[in-house]
Amino acid sequence: MRLNDNELKNRAAWEKANILLPRFNRQAMITETEKTPKWVHFGAGNIFRIFPAALQQDLLEQGLEKTGIIMVAGRDGEILEKVFKPCDNLTLAVILKADGTIQKRVIASIADSLWMGNEKDFDKLKNIFRSPSLQMASFTITEKAYNLFAGEAKVLTEADFAAGPAGKDRPSSYLAKITALLLERHNAGNLPLAMVSMDNCSHNGDKLFAAIELFAQNWVDRGFTGKAFLDYIRDQSKVSFPLTMIDKITPGPDKGVKELLEKEGFTDTEIYQKTTPTAPFVNAEEPQYLVIEDNFPAGRPPLEKTGVLFTERDTVDKVEKMKVSTCLNPLHTALAVFGCLLGYTRISDEMKNPDLVKLVEILGLKEGLPVVVDPGIIRPENFINEVINVRFPNPFMPDTPQRIATDTSQKIPIRYGETIKAYLADNNLNTAGLKIIPLVLAGWLRYLTGINDEGKPFTISPDPRLADLQAMLNGIKPGDKGPFGEKLKPVLSDKTIFAVNLYEAGLGEKVEEIFSELIAGTGAVANTIRKYTNS
Repeated sequence: MRLNDNELKNRAAWEKANILLPRFNRQAMITETEKTPKWVHFGAGNIFRIFPAALQQDLLEQGLEKTGIIMVAGRDGEILEKVFKPCDNLTLAVILKADGTIQKRVIASIADSLWMGNEKDFDKLKNIFRSPSLQMASFTITEKAYNLFAGEAKVLTEADFAAGPAGKDRPSSYLAKITALLLERHNAGNLPLAMVSMDNCSHNGDKLFAAIELFAQNWVDRGFTGKAFLDYIRDQSKVSFPLTMIDKITPGPDKGVKELLEKEGFTDTEIYQKTTPTAPFVNAEEPQYLVIEDNFPAGRPPLEKTGVLFTERDTVDKVEKMKVSTCLNPLHTALAVFGCLLGYTRISDEMKNPDLVKLVEILGLKEGLPVVVDPGIIRPENFINEVINVRFPNPFMPDTPQRIATDTSQKIPIRYGETIKAYLADNNLNTAGLKIIPLVLAGWLRYLTGINDEGKPFTISPDPRLADLQAMLNGIKPGDKGPFGEKLKPVLSDKTIFAVNLYEAGLGEKVEEIFSELIAGTGAVANTIRKYTNS
């Protein structure tokens, strides 16, 4: 079985392999999307293909929508030629349930795939953004996309400030291109649109707005466009930037799943990797959550019919903080850092280690929950118990600590800094009582040495600040006795890393002390974890 429109006509073969096929007229959907586009999505990643794209398929199959999604790749155009075009933009979604059962379904709601780096495709995008029918542009472009001045991004950002929306051919950086597309929509008559970030970061809609506003302000200041454009993107009745919370653990394509599909006769299983691993199939867990601030000036698909929770801004903020800052993401990062140090390659295997289970239980239930505000629509304690008892231990989920450890420097301020700030703001709480959060922060610094608990080198996951951080820690190696304050203080006092100065928060010296224990020699990481989770 090959994944393309022609092969799907042989329904018997797919049904024999227990693969669910789309139950709508795909060609009619593509035609209607070309005529009246409603939804553009930026980011060709795995979570989009198995979650939001699947939701739109649900609406198509229920007859509640007639159009699909136009997917846009931002950084890597080759991915379209290697993965999407040969498969007619179809995806095989593989849901790995905790009871061991597997659900396989062809997702066919992507009507077209474009690359922003291609002039013809970008011109097509301009036309789409000038279309009155367009209701929303959504984004899964990762946390680091919103940091316009980190590393190489700073050069691109400043070049796009200077060159303006036309630039040489077009803007070069991701969010400058998005801003240029919004300028097209402004020039077409101030047409309304919702800009919906689904990225896994705190106040994602605000971050998207801030980046776009910055480009717009610079272009206005330099005379590339009039102030009316700035007024347009600041007018929530015209352009909205809803907050969202998205949650579905979606690892890269797994070799075990690849082999399973091949045994069943599915042959489009080649895994392409230039940045993020991508294949014609996507594997993920079953639980999923999507909460969105209901602010869509041009209208929206009836996604509430698919389980999406639409609510007011304050509630989304509470849900997002619950998940990103306390109940899931901090636990994930803790397992990622210590999993790499202890030689694990599966999150589920880490959950067989009683010390690591205690670590995430204390981190979430004892140190996180006291600062969580119950959002009402999802109970925090129920959510975190599902994470610890069902989601992380799922033995059929091929999620790795190495994947989760990617870009940790961009995640630390949100996943731990926000909780520390909440402790400092509450007179009834005291950071002196925290033990696992400083353990994880010290563990991350220990991770940056690139030497595991057995004294062997390991590959550190990509991170935009890796070179800078390793330079600051240069010379520290396992077995050293310290003191390490002189080298650690510039890191631990850096608010861009931790969202607070850890010394001012009363945690700097504690992190120094724990780091000294973690770096003491072979086996020190496991021993230190055991000490702090059993004390």
